[in-house]
Amino acid sequence: MHGKVAVVLGGSIAGLCSAGVLAPYFDEVVVLERDLLPADAEHRRGVPQSKHPHFVLNSGRRAIGKIFPGFEDALIAEGGLLLMPSMDAAYGEKDGWAPRKSSTMTMVYSSRILIERVMRDKVRELTNVKVIEGATVTGLLTVAGGLESGRVTGAEYRDSSGDEHQIEADLVVDCLGRGSSVNEWLAAAGWPEIPERTLDAKVTYTSRWYDLPDVGEQPDSWWWKHMVITPTQEGGIYPDEHEYLSNFFPIEGNRAIVCMGSWGLDMARKADAFETSVEKLRSPAFARAMHECEPASEVHLTRSTGNKWRRYDELQRPVVGLVPIGDAICGFNPFYAQGMSSAARSALVLSECLAGAANLDEAFFGDFLAKQKESLDVPWMLAMARDQGFECATGSEVVPAWRRKIMAKMSWPVFNAITAASREDSYVEETFTAVFNLDKSLKEMATDWRFIYGLLRYRVRSVLGQTKVPAGFDLSLDPPATDYSDPDNPVEPPTPANLSATA
Repeated sequence: MHGKVAVVLGGSIAGLCSAGVLAPYFDEVVVLERDLLPADAEHRRGVPQSKHPHFVLNSGRRAIGKIFPGFEDALIAEGGLLLMPSMDAAYGEKDGWAPRKSSTMTMVYSSRILIERVMRDKVRELTNVKVIEGATVTGLLTVAGGLESGRVTGAEYRDSSGDEHQIEADLVVDCLGRGSSVNEWLAAAGWPEIPERTLDAKVTYTSRWYDLPDVGEQPDSWWWKHMVITPTQEGGIYPDEHEYLSNFFPIEGNRAIVCMGSWGLDMARKADAFETSVEKLRSPAFARAMHECEPASEVHLTRSTGNKWRRYDELQRPVVGLVPIGDAICGFNPFYAQGMSSAARSALVLSECLAGAANLDEAFFGDFLAKQKESLDVPWMLAMARDQGFECATGSEVVPAWRRKIMAKMSWPVFNAITAASREDSYVEETFTAVFNLDKSLKEMATDWRFIYGLLRYRVRSVLGQTKVPAGFDLSLDPPATDYSDPDNPVEPPTPANLSATA
């Protein structure tokens, strides 16, 4: 045990993961959550982003599995879909539909609200964790703020009846998200201002939930579960919608979230405008799929998508008694699906530090922040590599115009080259999968000579017409179902209609 009481500020993904790793080391873990938590998978005010697609990267899946054994099995049992994107998703890329082919990458598809509900069930199994609902955190308890002997000693909150409370703690974990006021409370108590790194590429995304037709009634062309249309990479005059990154994203309950996003463009807020935008996407198959479904929600739009990293690790002395986790320290452009996984990875770093520490002293907090920075560097570099290429981007991490132009010109072509080479080179595929899932850094991939050789070799083979897996199928048609896992013997899979007929 490292203390009697730990307090977690916020009961979302980061807060629940933090509670899970704190439970073995404290007599009592108290989670202060502003919302009244639903018993089932329902949206709540404190998580407006739950209305958009979410998924947990492989590194995040492993981290959550260590924190909450059996989590993934429980998520799948409640309707989460374990899929292989390269086989179960139709990808509309620059040159057309990508071919289907087996790979090493899998994903569990579900809604954010189901992920939270299953995780809450796991937390409820921890007998020393107490969740106080309707608790609005109003401040920190501190002593000697900013001095060598200073530390955070607890938190203040207001309950659902409006009564004020104080709770003393040996450790406070800030999981209040992007809007956390903890840095302001620290400054008011005497600590220096927390340095920040920011980059806002003006990403906006808009989503609507749909009920799918029953499996036996789905079109024969629906071999896919997930459909993605990437932005155009060609000059010329075309609708703004050709610049959208669009997802037909499957979730539990035979439903899908139709989501469109863009960098620096206006997006639809109303149902009619939303459907009009879908009609203008680069592939008509996307709109055809949407029209086979029944709308199950209003249109939800989000603009709070900037990257922000509060650099606690750059303070001369760490704030003793306080640990920030999740968006409270580092929030990402949600397009890249890094938030939940990064929060879980940070919670696992906290677990490892607690396991190896004798005391919760300055050395402990300094060690945690250093190791957390190493973990956060990986997704941060990926987010910067894409968002720094946009002229509309603002913030401390904006790069010079010459560099921005190079990044803008190269990012999608490099991505296309990697995905193409991945189809015929297992090393390229495995390396890219590791980077995408935060298991390797972008720097490691960029300096891996075997990886670079794989890209160059594929390019040469492509020029010479020696590649085996065809690509670039016509986007005006339905995505082809042929399985090229064995390119010498491609297989046409059964359709939903055939499956229904033979059942």
